[in-house]
Amino acid sequence: MVESSYTFFLGGHDLEMEMIAELLCREGVPFFDKGLAWGAEVSASAYREEITGTLQKGRTPVLVELPNDLGLDPDQIVEIDHHGKKAGADRPTSLHQVFSLLGLPPERWTREFDLVAENDRGYIPAMIEIGATKEEIIQVRAADRKAQGITEEEEQAGERAVSEASTLAGGALTLARLPHTKTAVVTDRMESVLGGPGVQNLLILCPSEVDFYGEGEWIHLLDRRFPGGVYGGALPQRGYWFKECHSREGEEILRFLAGRLEAL
Repeated sequence: MVESSYTFFLGGHDLEMEMIAELLCREGVPFFDKGLAWGAEVSASAYREEITGTLQKGRTPVLVELPNDLGLDPDQIVEIDHHGKKAGADRPTSLHQVFSLLGLPPERWTREFDLVAENDRGYIPAMIEIGATKEEIIQVRAADRKAQGITEEEEQAGERAVSEASTLAGGALTLARLPHTKTAVVTDRMESVLGGPGVQNLLILCPSEVDFYGEGEWIHLLDRRFPGGVYGGALPQRGYWFKECHSREGEEILRFLAGRLEAL
């Protein structure tokens, strides 16, 4: 048990967030988890009343991957994240940051923590770098998709999207169209280590979102050209960028990126 004045508030659900919840529960640290799905609802305002109550009790709210859209005094809260300017291959993941904030000793860090943290930081390539076996990678990716609440119907849509994917810019860009936003059903199936074709850069167009996975220079270019998105991963080498937008802007992003890659 950890004696702490912190109360944690958890952001969008994935395997790392699930692991953080398990850690907090095991250490007896209070937290709120509304099971938020990644998207516009993932912000501090989703916990407005709970955060206000926490401050009134003299405790410190810890926002885990929750943008501070409430204008909370930075001196009264702790913000934990691994996106945007806090992203990077050499930056601590949110799981690392929570572990450190709780003051837990290094010997409490486990192989499972390593796999989950590297999966979140740099996806399958990062797990391979720490010696993950194919079986471990398959287990972690399956657990991550489950944590995201992906359904069998969404998995099947991912299979179709991969089978119908096309390549552009001389093979430098792979394009997939998906009828939902659970893009892991495409990215996992594209990975060569899991039997997929492998990709250099991948753009996934969804009805209300655009997702890019690939080289860091293109991530930063997209972020500058189409502001309002979110990026992360093992930057500056590789990572991801996504933005909620209508299909018209999605097609504009496709033309812009394909044109830049074609010009190389």
